[in-house]
Amino acid sequence: MGLIHRKDAGTSVARLPSPQSSGDEKVSVGADHGHDILDSPETGLHRGLRSRQITMIAIGGAIGTGLIIGTGSSLAKAGPLSILISYSIVGFIVYMVMCALGEMATYLPIQSGFTGYAARFCDPALGFSLGYTYWFKYIIVTPNQLTAAALVIQYWVPREKVNPGVFIAVFLVAIILINYLGIKFFGEIEFWLSSVKVLTIVGLLILSLVLVLGGGPDHDRKGFRYWKNPGAMKTLYGTGDTGRFLGLWSTFVTATFAYLGTELVGVTVGEAQNPRRVIPRAIKLTFWRIVVFYVLSVLLIGMLVPYNSPRLAFATKKATTGASASPFVVAMIESGISGLPGFLNACILIFVFSAANSDLYIATRTLYGLAKEGNSARIFARTDRRGVPIYALGLSAAISCVAFLNVADDSRKVFTYFVNLVTIFGLLTWISILVTHIYFVKARRAQGIEKHQLAYTAPFGLYGTYLALGFCIVIAIFKNFDVFIHVPDREGGENFDYVNFITGYLGIPLYLGMILGYKLLNPKTKGWTPMTADLYSGKAAIDREEEEFLANKAAKQSGGKSGGWFYRNFIGWLL
Repeated sequence: MGLIHRKDAGTSVARLPSPQSSGDEKVSVGADHGHDILDSPETGLHRGLRSRQITMIAIGGAIGTGLIIGTGSSLAKAGPLSILISYSIVGFIVYMVMCALGEMATYLPIQSGFTGYAARFCDPALGFSLGYTYWFKYIIVTPNQLTAAALVIQYWVPREKVNPGVFIAVFLVAIILINYLGIKFFGEIEFWLSSVKVLTIVGLLILSLVLVLGGGPDHDRKGFRYWKNPGAMKTLYGTGDTGRFLGLWSTFVTATFAYLGTELVGVTVGEAQNPRRVIPRAIKLTFWRIVVFYVLSVLLIGMLVPYNSPRLAFATKKATTGASASPFVVAMIESGISGLPGFLNACILIFVFSAANSDLYIATRTLYGLAKEGNSARIFARTDRRGVPIYALGLSAAISCVAFLNVADDSRKVFTYFVNLVTIFGLLTWISILVTHIYFVKARRAQGIEKHQLAYTAPFGLYGTYLALGFCIVIAIFKNFDVFIHVPDREGGENFDYVNFITGYLGIPLYLGMILGYKLLNPKTKGWTPMTADLYSGKAAIDREEEEFLANKAAKQSGGKSGGWFYRNFIGWLL
């Protein structure tokens, strides 16, 4: 086993436990644990993300087209109570995932993120499979977001005038440039894009509440009228309780898709300033973001739009990306408001551009983390003087060029297949994080690290982790249940929907196959036991870095208010 010697770094405000020893201490690293902790200027990231940027990026990563647009198809398919239940349950799962991730990230905020935690605390094979599964997810998502952005622009510029490929090229160059200019520039751009997203959804919530209470042009106080007629739950593929349950279950895919990306905080931890303070703050507020931005949104939409609305059916069948596909626009039209779809379309364009930008960032950092762990070519771990993994960025950006192929396809079909494929990759990521947290908790208990010694602990402990893990596994297995049943009006008249079956479940054998393949190619590697899991490598350097940051911050502090005027008065109260 490789060993390094290090001196004690002293005491820190958020100091975490170190192995008990006198004088110098020995810490296991390197080949035995299958990861690279020692950094060099050529392979190190820069901690350039500030507290306000991390917080807003965490919010922005959880607000996207899945919420603004995807809720419409779920409402039309299953009814308002069904989407309220599914978004609430998946919201609980997401909060448990974030709590589990937060406990590990604040203990050891390493640059390889949660793929590194899986390799160190659980099994190198899991870290390998999780890393590539997550990378696959984001090299699929990025080109799809670029295509969506180009399609949104067709609201103003028809494709007969300008080929959508032109706009894809413009957006691709823009996000590559933002990512190439360094983490500080990326963080500032994403901060303002996320601010616009938050203000947009807050504005939509306020408007929806006003319309529910009868403050719209029609002065109609709707309340829960549509929950009675046509009803709170719509039957699907059957009648009675069976049909209502199948309708409810069908909405879990859309709900899961809407929440994907919330775990972005786990990727940014390697570039966050003072992560042991910033990360807990972001995660503790995740609960309220879920309640306000998601659960409240679907509740209000279900009160404003009946699931049998002709306008809702037209919107969800004829469009998939623009404002016309949004149930919020349908609610405005139903209440007699006109003129806002154009404004909302511009907001959706910002949503999609921001998503594409952050997706490329995640793809780049995930490939970089794989290289740092020794699971990819070492060249992808190299960074420039700004701390940007330029080779990882180059490959991820090059793969994003497949967006040009989507222009010629039926966007509605592509969007459906994309949701299927990405949802399973997202669920497998959440499952891996939860499994890793179980191993981490058992390891820290076995190695004598108590809860009070940690900067943050999951509030529900292992009970919440096990419960969320069970939900994730059930959703992953049964999320595409409708491919196995006979649907008379299924497109193509097929009894078995093999295309949706493949896209819906391809990720599972791929994920398990990579774990098995890693084991076959590295027969000497074994999963870690609670006593052999590496909880200490690289921790001393992180402790020292934290102390230096806090000392510099204290020296620079002049006692004035932090943050700009706009942030303090219009954004800060949301955080």
